[in-house]
Formats: sequence, structure tokens, C-alpha cells
Amino acid sequence: MTTTEHPERTAPPHSPGQPDGGFRRRCLKAVVVFLLIAIPAGYLYISAMQSRGGSESKKEQAAASGLEEGWPTRLQRRLYEVTVPPYAEDVASYETNAWKASSLFLQFTTTREKFDKWLSDVGTSASELEEGEVTIDEDEAAEVGWDLGGGHRWAGTTVDQDKPKPSLEITANLDDPKYPRVFVVSTTTP
Repeated sequence: MTTTEHPERTAPPHSPGQPDGGFRRRCLKAVVVFLLIAIPAGYLYISAMQSRGGSESKKEQAAASGLEEGWPTRLQRRLYEVTVPPYAEDVASYETNAWKASSLFLQFTTTREKFDKWLSDVGTSASELEEGEVTIDEDEAAEVGWDLGGGHRWAGTTVDQDKPKPSLEITANLDDPKYPRVFVVSTTTP
């Protein structure tokens, strides 16, 4: 009886430059896991830096320019419960935000009739204006470059409301009674 020899079954030889399939899968899995963690983390970091830089540049820009010409946005008018009379001139505004309080500084020139209507719209009246009263303090006025000093005919009032509704400081220059120049600081606290 003759025996036949069976060749041993062995895995095909691997060339040194080609890893086996298991190693390739492990490497691919490691790369995918790394990317799933690194991409969102990188995105969050970039967003945070842009947000931080944006708020700093907004503060710098606001401090440099002070009042911005034009009406406040609709959102600002709603939040601070102020409007601007139709056809008002020299309209400008500036907003400050802090943890304790946020304020909208607003100025405009209008007719006496429209000013009286505006006072009613914000919750007060012309009869509440006190002659010679400047209700906006010097620090607030200095923040936007307002000169509310002597030598002018001033009248002012305040509108105090329960939180979180804003409180308004209203001061009007009545040098020309037909066309009052109005200065408002509306402040809301959480």
C-alpha cells in the first residue's frame, strides 16, 4: 500500500507591504472613531473662538462708533418697548448688554404733536414732563457722547415698570418747542 502525500495547507504568503485584512479594519475603525470625535470638537472650538472674537469686536466697534444712525431694529424696539415717531429726523441708537442690565439709547427729533403721541405710546404724557429735569445721568450720556448740560431748555420724565419690563428715562431738548430733540435710555433687567 502506498501512501500519497498531502501537501500541507498553508495561508498564502503575504508580501511585507500589504497588511492583513484584520489590521486594515482596525486601522480604518480607529481613523473613523478619531474623525467622529475630532471633527465636532474642532467645529465647537472654531465656533467658540468666532463667537468670542465677534462679541469683543462688537464691543470695540460700538465703543468706537457710539450711536448708529437709523432706527433700532424691530426686535430692539419690541424688547425695549420704544418706538420712533413717523418721519422723525436725526434718528440714532446704541445698545449695551450686560449680565445685570441691557440698555437701548435712542435719540430723534420730531414735531411737538408727534412727541406728545409718542409719550402716550410709551406709557406717559406731556403733562408728566418736568421743566428743567434731565433724567439721563452723566455716565449714561457720556457713553454715547450726549451733552445734556446747561444752556438748554430741558424737560424730562421717567417711566418705571415692573421687571422684566424696561424702565425709560426720557429727556427732551425744548430749545425749539415745535421740534423737540428727544433722548431716551430704555433699560431692562432680568
